[in-house]
Amino acid sequence: MIRAAIVGAGAVAAHGHVPALHAHRDRVAPVAVVDVDAARARAFAAEHGIPAVHTDLTGMLAAERPDLVLVCTPPHLHADQATACLAAGAWVWCEKPLCRSLAEYDRIQAAEGPAAPGGPGGHGGAAGPYLTVVYQQRFGSGAEHLRELAASGALGRPLVGLCTTAWHRGADYYAVPYRGRWETEGGGTTVLHGIHQMDLMLSVFGDWAEIRAMAGRLDRPVETEDVSMAAVRFESGAMASVVTSVLSPRQESHLRFDFAGGTVELRHLYGYRNADWTSTSPLWNPPRDVPSGHAAQLATVLDAFERGERPPASGADGRRAMEFVTALYASALTGRPVHRGEITPDSPFYHRLDGGRGL
Repeated sequence: MIRAAIVGAGAVAAHGHVPALHAHRDRVAPVAVVDVDAARARAFAAEHGIPAVHTDLTGMLAAERPDLVLVCTPPHLHADQATACLAAGAWVWCEKPLCRSLAEYDRIQAAEGPAAPGGPGGHGGAAGPYLTVVYQQRFGSGAEHLRELAASGALGRPLVGLCTTAWHRGADYYAVPYRGRWETEGGGTTVLHGIHQMDLMLSVFGDWAEIRAMAGRLDRPVETEDVSMAAVRFESGAMASVVTSVLSPRQESHLRFDFAGGTVELRHLYGYRNADWTSTSPLWNPPRDVPSGHAAQLATVLDAFERGERPPASGADGRRAMEFVTALYASALTGRPVHRGEITPDSPFYHRLDGGRGL
């Protein structure tokens, strides 16, 4: 049985991670929860049947020696918490955005590696520990089927894509002190909300080559953007438009993939099943119906752990979406196109998504 700890006893953990753990109760068991608010941690543990409560991450890692840590805290805490877990030999499944910059991402990735002998759970010496990002939208059976068709060439050349995250977040959402600030969230709706759909798009269309973007703060009382738009060219030559908003009263998540041999389209909000996909191709026929969500992704994390292999949405695969949104911010704030690979450590955008400019 894989032993898991949860860091951050808030709504994200309660609504996303705990149900995912319960869905795989035959393989993984929650053994501890950590939160700086002791009363909240105790209430969370009592509600969800978690045996140990801690208010300090370092102390929990030493006392409980978990195999896997689920990080559900605000973004500005992720880099230090993730590296501490990896240093202790624990695998990490961290909520998005994993971090506030490519610099932080690369620091986290550098902390991965072979576990020290005698590491948590008796898995010392096995491959890892690894970190993977919560990009649960790419793990439903519809997306899996689309990637298989695209990779095989059955749909023909990829040509045009649409990627829209039209959500709504009001005053109550931004009343939380850390929200809407470059320092604590890293960026705005692009990296916080749109990155889910962008990651799914990238998992189908592959590497991007060039981005031309705009971003603005049109209505919400925040430092960061509440809307962004981009035109993207992929290495394959395909082109896509990307729109992200928290100003949209009628909410929708929409992805459209036009290939030479047919269109595949997804309309949903925060999660999908096969019924949310449509296609003009006679080849569209997912062999199973697995909803997107934390449970679907956790299955891949547990599989990878048991095999001692790097999980999906990890390493270079997880970095791709972060590099994409970094380039989107850089293009929007400089007013020029940005090419993949251009954001290197000597760029201010490598260290902050706003490049130190603000919006």
